[in-house]
Amino acid sequence: MNFNQLPLHERILKAVADSGYTKPTPIQAQAIPKVAKGADVIGIAQTGTGKTAAFTLPLLSKLVDKTEAKEERHTRILIIAPTRELVQQIHENIRGYAKYTNLRTGVIFGGIVDRGQIAKLNSGVDIIVATPGRLLDLVDRGHGNFQHVQTLVLDEADRMLDMGFIPDIRTVMKKLPKSKQTLFFSATMNTQIETLTKEFLNSPTLVEVEKRASAAETIDQQIYEVHQHQKTELLEHLLDSSHELYAVMVFARTKLGTEELVTALKMEGITAEAIHGDRSQGQRRRALDDFKTGKVRVLVATDVAARGIDVDSVTHVINYDFPEQSEDYIHRIGRTGRAGVKGVAITFVSPANQNALKKVEKLIGKTLPKKQAEGFKYDQAAEELRPEDRPRARKIAKKAGTNTGRNSEYQNKFANRKNNAQAKKRGPKKSAKRRRR
Repeated sequence: MNFNQLPLHERILKAVADSGYTKPTPIQAQAIPKVAKGADVIGIAQTGTGKTAAFTLPLLSKLVDKTEAKEERHTRILIIAPTRELVQQIHENIRGYAKYTNLRTGVIFGGIVDRGQIAKLNSGVDIIVATPGRLLDLVDRGHGNFQHVQTLVLDEADRMLDMGFIPDIRTVMKKLPKSKQTLFFSATMNTQIETLTKEFLNSPTLVEVEKRASAAETIDQQIYEVHQHQKTELLEHLLDSSHELYAVMVFARTKLGTEELVTALKMEGITAEAIHGDRSQGQRRRALDDFKTGKVRVLVATDVAARGIDVDSVTHVINYDFPEQSEDYIHRIGRTGRAGVKGVAITFVSPANQNALKKVEKLIGKTLPKKQAEGFKYDQAAEELRPEDRPRARKIAKKAGTNTGRNSEYQNKFANRKNNAQAKKRGPKKSAKRRRR
């Protein structure tokens, strides 16, 4: 099957072709026809399998024919997602898919001045993509008119439940017409979310292309058992001993932990930046942009970034701190192995994490292989870890935050991996004869 066989508008198909996509993913092939028909849909698929396009492409196609350039605009599609990064990613995708249309879009999220967002709400853009907290804040202040909303999309609904956003969503729902299409999309599904679907959706169609808690087959999952006091040493050792770790996402449990880890890595001459809830939107955006372009080798994040970071060329995900929720393991490691490109997910497991590891293995239905880092000295007592024992050869010569001499090498590898990922999306090159047609 190709995209031309799906019920999509020709202008949307043209934009899809420009994006380099040739064949729909399983979630797209199954969900697009149902969304296009107006059905309520629950979509469950692994992270990195194209869920965003599965709902945006058919929704945009339905709007194109019904929108006149000079008519008065109203918000007709409302998409709610849990994090700023995910909201921005969805919005960027929509803008790309809608570039041959006259559809208008807007984003609503916290961390920036709200004047422009208020203007978007009140001007009646066709599509709003929002985080629930900022959206409810602006709605409570009298902004926005949602009486013409035709479709509500809740993306990563399970994460919104974990973050306590469901009461906000219930409040927003009261502002919307009762007769509307509602879509739930997520990588995981639990009993609480199933309860919510009964509350929010009307006779929904379930589209489930994989088992509910699974990671992409392209991800090589590994466990490194290590004492708590050795985790930073082990991370630095892995980064220092292999040139293959050149685009690495590291997940830490706390905001303070991410900052401390970034400082430690910079002291070793490793380029690193942090993303967490206390960083301004500008800081988070710059950190992500630098990571995407390969200027920064390591991006250290809390779970706020587990959903919504879409970088095809992430080589490794490292769970420095074990995830508090088993489902978060799926979302974290899903930052690598995207778009059919192979990736590696490494999880540090301390003695205190053994029970949590068993829960994750039960969730994903497999026992994860245990590995040891070659050349790393395990089982040192905490008090024996003296500064002179640590591999800080570059610390004297480098100030914190400066690039190492190898940084250009990592950027070149990053660029090659990104190009390979994009080429895989486009599929095999057509022959010269076919191109002339």
